[in-house]
Amino acid sequence: MDSTVNTKKIEFGCLKFDRRREKRLLHTIDANKGLAASFDNLGDKLGLNRTEFPHTLYMAEKAPWNSIGLFKISNVSGKRRDVVPKTLVNGDGGMEDEDDEDEDSDSDEESVDGASSVRRVAHQGCFNRIRAMPQNPHICVTWADYAHVQVWDMSIHLNALAESETEGKDGTSPILNRAPLVNFSGHKDEGYAIDWSPATAGRLLSGDCMSMIHLWEPASGSWTVDPIPLAGHTASVEDIQWSPSEAKWGSRLDYLSRHITQMLASCMLASGSDDGTFSIHDLRVIKDGDKDKVAHFEYHKHPITSIEWSAHESSTLAVSSGDNQLTIWDLSLEKDEEEEAEFKAQTKEQVNTPQDLPPQLLFVHQGQKDLKELHWHNQIPGMIVSTAADGFNVLMPYNIQNTLPDLAA
Repeated sequence: MDSTVNTKKIEFGCLKFDRRREKRLLHTIDANKGLAASFDNLGDKLGLNRTEFPHTLYMAEKAPWNSIGLFKISNVSGKRRDVVPKTLVNGDGGMEDEDDEDEDSDSDEESVDGASSVRRVAHQGCFNRIRAMPQNPHICVTWADYAHVQVWDMSIHLNALAESETEGKDGTSPILNRAPLVNFSGHKDEGYAIDWSPATAGRLLSGDCMSMIHLWEPASGSWTVDPIPLAGHTASVEDIQWSPSEAKWGSRLDYLSRHITQMLASCMLASGSDDGTFSIHDLRVIKDGDKDKVAHFEYHKHPITSIEWSAHESSTLAVSSGDNQLTIWDLSLEKDEEEEAEFKAQTKEQVNTPQDLPPQLLFVHQGQKDLKELHWHNQIPGMIVSTAADGFNVLMPYNIQNTLPDLAA
């Protein structure tokens, strides 16, 4: 496994492709078109488990100039090329040379396209986080830095993006005015923790930097917020996450530990820390202290900024860090010396896997600066969207074989 990614930028549009073809695609939106410390993928009506190119996806993001950005990225296409050249697999001799690779790259350059459209909605002041309701993705909630939590109906703007090919083309859009459905001012301080319940449409939790968590319940097209906050924390609630199947919730316990948690099924939890490590916990034995850890990884050298399980592969998760790396891990993998020997025989090279790389490490994406947040796309298996100080990346790692279609050459 090659743990680094060397990209050759294609000047056409906003697309990049990895020369080793370890990414199926990498669509970028640069910083002057989309700069977001927080974003969320929006569900759509284009189908579940989509595998056919080109792809279209929608996002809501924390946009510049005190606004909410709604993005449509359309006609995202890409080609896959084998890491092991077909000439070797077929036993016909030598490796492809650079000239052949450049010709193939030029061919890819002519065959790819991609376009981004955006609508921007005015937001009073800045906000820290945005999340879309999974059951009704046109309903979004924002956590403002002046201690207000607001719920928005974005259906008009999303419909405009869906129906037009020129709306907000190339990331340019006027800022439109629209009042929020609800503006809750009961928190005493700003916050970051917010999450919609995946089990009950409209149910919401919001947590602030003064340890207070408020429960929201849907009520006749609006929301009722319990004025009495949930107790249990003494420091800032930095993140919060509902169980995907039950009406229970979990949160980071302390601001200093800076753990980001994500639930998987009903018993597994992943946490990332400021020291760059992340751990996998078994909630069935969490009362036994360190005994609940089933795995602990020390690959990253800077704070973990985001961590999330794949919606399609229960053993796979993605991690981003302050070391400007996004990594993908498959916890079901173990070192396979026979497979490594077979790969060496195919390539006729002595390729030795670095001993300090865990076998569970599938993929490393580099090139973004100051990574903030990542999300798997729930309707496009294998697709990840990440945001950083220099913009968005949309990528689909090549070596997640079981989530990607087998395209003809």
